[in-house]
This record gives sequence, C-alpha cells and structure tokens, in this order.
Amino acid sequence: MSLGGRLVILSGPSGVGKSPLAKALARFFPDLRSRLRSLVLYNDRAPRPGEVDGVDYHFRSRAFLEALRGDARYAVMEVRGDLQALDLVELERLLTSGDAFFEGNPFVGQALLTRPELASVQRLSAFLAPLNRDEILFLRQQGADLAALVTDVMRRKLLRRTRRQKGELSLVDLENIEKRAASAVRELAMAHRFDWVIPNHDGEDSENWDAFYYPLGEARRALLAFAELVAGRVPAGVERWEENLVPLV
Repeated sequence: MSLGGRLVILSGPSGVGKSPLAKALARFFPDLRSRLRSLVLYNDRAPRPGEVDGVDYHFRSRAFLEALRGDARYAVMEVRGDLQALDLVELERLLTSGDAFFEGNPFVGQALLTRPELASVQRLSAFLAPLNRDEILFLRQQGADLAALVTDVMRRKLLRRTRRQKGELSLVDLENIEKRAASAVRELAMAHRFDWVIPNHDGEDSENWDAFYYPLGEARRALLAFAELVAGRVPAGVERWEENLVPLV
C-alpha cells in the first residue's frame, strides 16, 4: 500500500484518557483534528452510554464479525474479550484522500504498526500511559508487584468512569472492568513499540478534561503534547520506552 496520507495512532489501556484527549483535540485544535479522518472499527460489544454507531464503532453481532475471518479485506482480532475488525479497504480509502486517525486499544495499534501491507505508509504512533517511566523504574526498584499495582490503578479509573456513565453497576459491568484492568499491564508492555509515550495520570474518569471547560493538570499536558506531535514537533515531556521496561507477566 503506497499512499500519500499519514496514519496517526493514539493507543493506550482502557480508561487512560484516549477518548477525552481526542475530543479535546477537536475542541481546542480544530485545524489539526480536521486533517485527521477517523478510522472506525467493527466491534461486537454493545454501545456504551453516549456512543454512536458508525462514529465510535460499527456495532455488529459476534456472528457478523466471525464471518469476516479469512477475508483479506479485514483484520479480525480478540481485544479484552471483544471481537473487533479493522477494514483495510476503508483505511486505504482514507489514506488516499489524506491523513487517517486511529484512537483505540494497543492491540489494534500494534496491528497497524506491523501489517506488511502498511509498510510504506508514513505513521505517527503515540501511547498514552497511566504511569511515567521514572515511576515504573521506582516501583521496580522498590520490588513492587507492578502487575497488581497497574491493575488496581486502572480498576479505579474504570470504576469511576463507568459510574459516571451508568450510575449503579451490574455484575456484567464489574466483570468487564476487571477484564480491562487486568489487561492494562500487558498493554503497557507494548508501549515501547510506539514512537512516543505520553504519560497521563488524568484518565477518562478525571474531571480535569471538561469540568471547567478547559483541560487542566496532566489532561492539559497530554493534550498539548499530542497536538505538538500531530503538528510535526517533538514536545517536552514525551518519552521513549525501552523494551522490557514493563516485564511481561
């Protein structure tokens, strides 16, 4: 695939703040965001409150997505218990007319970085992380159980996010939160494969994104860092992570 557009990838664990960052980019840097045409994946899960079919995902049945396996036009993969599919023909169409933007999980992000047919496509990849490199090194030096700690950090963010969305939580909600939280450390171990890591303690549960209209705290810093990367500059505060910084468990 030899196309003129650039593929911009924003990935990170569930609840880390990818969605509010993308929304803030559109609000405060509309010129940058308008150049990025969103790549919308297929997903077999039900929409969350506020999600729109065809905008956040193409929500379809699991049987529909299973039928796409073996079709060279799609990349189908399991993601934290969900079945998702990437439409490669749609991606090619987006890249023909400009830059494409994927905001989502690192499993699809990694697929976009490693698919052989995308080898000639210019890519910018950023990983949004709930901890920074120094914190991870400190925790390892202290002998902390990194997997358990990251799981607890993300569990709390996901609990707060889901309560904001739904109020009372069902058993299905709690099981889904646990699955996503437990996946986070494995996803952090993938961060070294991305061009840049943006540390951000203000996850999707944080009021720093929109309670005061303007983003504050680390939400603001993460937004500004990503905007600079999209504009072709390397800002202060972004990191490159080495392989095995987060050991696989």
